[in-house]
Amino acid sequence: MAEPLNLTVSLRGTREVRDNCQLFRLTGLLDAFSEPTFRKILSSKIEEGPKHIILDLSQIDFVDSSGLGALVQLAKLANANGTLQIVTNARVTQTVKLVRLEKFLALQPTVAAALEQIKSS
Repeated sequence: MAEPLNLTVSLRGTREVRDNCQLFRLTGLLDAFSEPTFRKILSSKIEEGPKHIILDLSQIDFVDSSGLGALVQLAKLANANGTLQIVTNARVTQTVKLVRLEKFLALQPTVAAALEQIKSS
């Protein structure tokens, strides 16, 4: 069952723990306004475990440089003990590729594909 995350007015989300992973589904804006709260809450959840993380950003409308910075920091944190898979949409993928982070951030087309990556890791 998904639990709501108290993020910001412009960024909403839920967290679901399945098997050996955490699934975060986010909607709205991942920008300079929402980034500090997003990073703080997700960092604490990553520390709690499980260590495999799926960030479903397929419903995100906008990501700015602050949001990308938070994704990089979360990837470093998650990859220390587990994995981070990011489910994207065209807008998020374009933003990530614009700053050449697609090799560092594991982008997936669907939650099912992200789950497969975790199973095979």
